[in-house]
Amino acid sequence: MELGIFTFVDNTINPETGKRLHPAERLQNLMEEIILADEAGLDVFGIGEHHRDEYVASSPSTILAAAAAVTKNIKLTSTVTVLGSEDPVRVYQQFSTVDLLSKGRAEIMVGRGSFIESFPLFGYDLKDYEELFEEKLELLLTLREEEIITWNGKYRASIKARGIYPQPFQEKIPIWRAVGGTPKSAYVTGALGLPLALAIIGGQPARFKQFADIHARGASENNHPKQKLSINSHGFIAETSRAAKDSAFPAFKQTMDKLGRERGWPPMSREQFEDSTTLEGANFVGSPQEVIDKIMYQYEIFNHDRFLMQMSVGSITHKKMMKSIELFATEVAPVIRKYTSE
Repeated sequence: MELGIFTFVDNTINPETGKRLHPAERLQNLMEEIILADEAGLDVFGIGEHHRDEYVASSPSTILAAAAAVTKNIKLTSTVTVLGSEDPVRVYQQFSTVDLLSKGRAEIMVGRGSFIESFPLFGYDLKDYEELFEEKLELLLTLREEEIITWNGKYRASIKARGIYPQPFQEKIPIWRAVGGTPKSAYVTGALGLPLALAIIGGQPARFKQFADIHARGASENNHPKQKLSINSHGFIAETSRAAKDSAFPAFKQTMDKLGRERGWPPMSREQFEDSTTLEGANFVGSPQEVIDKIMYQYEIFNHDRFLMQMSVGSITHKKMMKSIELFATEVAPVIRKYTSE
């Protein structure tokens, strides 16, 4: 199993320090986190796209290009690129550039996104939300197959016999599709022959097994081999269970309560948070052994190929974040790799 980290580069007021970092300092800390993840042997680092005040990640490809210059082995991916409000040609060119800089370590993870701010920001009508994504995904996949493109679109201007440059270092940049819980999307992902990133950030993960099965069926019924599956979830690791939960809860609560006020959710209680960190809950917050147990538990359900943890749900001090990455890479990852390779 591949193991990695993803982040939206949260930059809120830190509940522990009462301060908010300058965006430049937050990005400098992020570079140190990516370098540590690479040097410690994790497989993947992802940056999610958001266009909100609490995140410093409106341009994942820019951050990943910087990371490509200071890392050697780790795969660099978006998590996710909000494709409906992006230009697929620019996405492909940007990630081809990251791929060249990293000598073949770039990936693209596309999705509809969990926020809608980018649509009015870039002049798109939300009534076209579904159709925009479908058309642009079609174009992105075409770009991956051909250097000279002829393509007709409804929402994006057509292209007639134009070259797309630069071409990537890899023969084909891996393209994943992220799905939050829509059976149709899981099926279409398989039908297109794409790997699936299944976001599980609440509820009981065992209930998401149906989406993995639907994805596999979509591939099979459309003559594709079985495609890879990633589980993407929130988490945080410390040397003890209590330390992990005491560090993570204030940051988690701050973030989830803000979203709750926007979307009509009640505030998060400590009891709810603790329930989410149990073996059958969605959050991977705890000691290294607890995280090992939980990954193994889900592996028995999903038999997945990749696990990505979003450690920065809200702002946690850089020192604690670095320790969490270190524990994930040195204490959790070796055990999981041995277990899943047997």
